[in-house]
Amino acid sequence: MTITTPQPAQQAAEQAISIRPAGQVMRLSRLGSFFPHRLSFMRILMRRLCAERSELRISSQSLDKDGYGHMVLTIQIGGMDISLIAYSRALDAEDRTDRVIATKWDASFCLFDGVPDQQEIDRLAGHVSTQEAGRYHDRILCLSRANKSVRLFAHVVQALADGRQPDHEMLVNTGYLMRTTAVYGNGKFGIADRSVIAGHDVFQPPFQIEMLAVFMIREYSVLLAEWCATQQSAQAVALDAGYRRYLGIGNSTGLGMAPFLVNHPCLVHSWMIVRETALMRCRTQETLTDTQHQIFADLLRRTKIHLSEWQVEDEDQTRRTGILRTEFDDFLAGLNKTPLAERYPLEDAFQRISGCSEDMQELMVSLLIEICADEVDGLSHCLSNDFEPRLDTSMRVSELAELVERDYRWACDIDLSMPEHEAQFWYVSAEKLEPRLGLRFEEEGADKEMPFHIVRYIRQLRADMRAVDGDMRLAHFMLAYPHNRHIIRRIQTVSRFAYGEIRDNLVADSCRPIDLLRCKLSFFGASKFDPKSDRWTRVTLFQGAPIPADIAAGCDDDWLFATSPPPPQGHITEPE
Repeated sequence: MTITTPQPAQQAAEQAISIRPAGQVMRLSRLGSFFPHRLSFMRILMRRLCAERSELRISSQSLDKDGYGHMVLTIQIGGMDISLIAYSRALDAEDRTDRVIATKWDASFCLFDGVPDQQEIDRLAGHVSTQEAGRYHDRILCLSRANKSVRLFAHVVQALADGRQPDHEMLVNTGYLMRTTAVYGNGKFGIADRSVIAGHDVFQPPFQIEMLAVFMIREYSVLLAEWCATQQSAQAVALDAGYRRYLGIGNSTGLGMAPFLVNHPCLVHSWMIVRETALMRCRTQETLTDTQHQIFADLLRRTKIHLSEWQVEDEDQTRRTGILRTEFDDFLAGLNKTPLAERYPLEDAFQRISGCSEDMQELMVSLLIEICADEVDGLSHCLSNDFEPRLDTSMRVSELAELVERDYRWACDIDLSMPEHEAQFWYVSAEKLEPRLGLRFEEEGADKEMPFHIVRYIRQLRADMRAVDGDMRLAHFMLAYPHNRHIIRRIQTVSRFAYGEIRDNLVADSCRPIDLLRCKLSFFGASKFDPKSDRWTRVTLFQGAPIPADIAAGCDDDWLFATSPPPPQGHITEPE
């Protein structure tokens, strides 16, 4: 690690600051170092809700003393009423699992366009509670399911029923009352297709429907615990507002999410180029206002606490987090010794950590973007990309060869004669239709692998192109070599959307799928990454986010790198 010596202000001012190239950004190790940021989808949603002062209400409820039954929460956003229909059922301990193959859950949900009547609530009960096995229509915008954090949920219910707040350490260590095991949107299982909602301005940025569902599930989890407490005792109290804000929704994410970044190059390009553009806008700010300096100082203090509270069992992540804390402390010490330059202060900050780990560099990206709201927030509408990859058959082979040399040099340099460079293969499980990763030289199924072996496709294409005249049109080339059709279309797409291709070998033995997961989850806005292997992780969603009372009051969107709240005044752990 290296904290760079600050440059003179005039030298920083003369530097040509440009966007970071795709070859630097689109590497697995860097993607696996991303943190949530101001343009994460949760943050965009929260700013919209706060700007509209949206109110969340219980529009229907029928729960027994144990909290089993249904609850409907309704919120207005963009002039639309959107409802979460939540069904809670008794679940035996042996049936409780976070694996995607589960068929039973503590609670199941659907996001509904409008306010459902009782007939619709009753009709959907048998479908939503079975998720994939149900039948749906296009007023269903999203499906999800969740399990309780059993020990904390029971503790919170008992504490509130006793008229006290839950144990501070226990609540903070877990951080959520429920964790989702899937959130489905975009037409899956017959629910509303993306085209049904894309015309609404509020849902134009990606994944706004899914994030809204998770936000409402978060509120449901607290309301359910409070309901159960009131059924146990007339002395029950509501959960402290500080605790409500800190509680998020847990999530377990595995290989099913990883292929998204490979299958959607145009959309991924938009996400990345927006993030990199935001960073460049911050770095090119010639001066900061007093308010921005204060925001940065406050954010640095909060981040230091957040990093200290980020505790996981995974040895590799623990090692990385330890290095990150040291580098962050060194950066703070450098600021105390030499404040940021008066001109181009954020470029000064960025250059100071240029020799540090990728974790520290990407943490700084999130911090800098946070400071320049006026320059950054408007970019949220650039995160979508409706372009569909298509073939240009009029291109000449020589032109395609030039694109390969320009954009896929990284793939050309990989030696496939070494087994470790194609040790794995991606495939889809026939049982659950979910992506999996196999060992090419030890397991069957490589003949059915997903088209992620980009290195092999590039090498085959180059060999085929050398066998023909460079003036040949691709229409004729593909008649002779039809197996190249997929990779040719991908090359042409990436020539326009450079940040759409991950510039690493996705089938090498060194490929860590968790890097793909963390990248996508950072754009969702997830925090507290807690790897359980290199193939799945737990995270927390909406931790520290405003609660409905804050939103109705028009609060600020200031909750990046949330820290644990202090115990409520007069807090007692056990009843007197």
